[in-house]
Amino acid sequence: MSALEDELYFQMQAIGLQPVREYPAILGRKFRFDFALEEPMILIEVQGGTWSTGKMAHNSGTGIRRDCVKLNLAQLAGWKVLQFTSDMIRDGEALATLEKFMERDTCSANSDTTH
Repeated sequence: MSALEDELYFQMQAIGLQPVREYPAILGRKFRFDFALEEPMILIEVQGGTWSTGKMAHNSGTGIRRDCVKLNLAQLAGWKVLQFTSDMIRDGEALATLEKFMERDTCSANSDTTH
């Protein structure tokens, strides 16, 4: 786990979320997602190397393709996927997005039960 992932993990816990780390959301595949919230079904990926220069696994053609396959399979399996960069985690945007998402999902669930 990276320090950045730890930071987001503690932020999520501070608002009452209990994320699962290194979540294997896609049966039959070795893919792991940085975090999962099982209810609602949200997967979270931390993109820590977005401002790095040089060739890294995730910013190579092969790495980008692999990430696309991973994210598409998760979507097809019914997961919602959120991705955050290091600056989004550090400036609070990631947590604010999660809070909005949770609020929206709770509102949707409540409106579904009122019909």
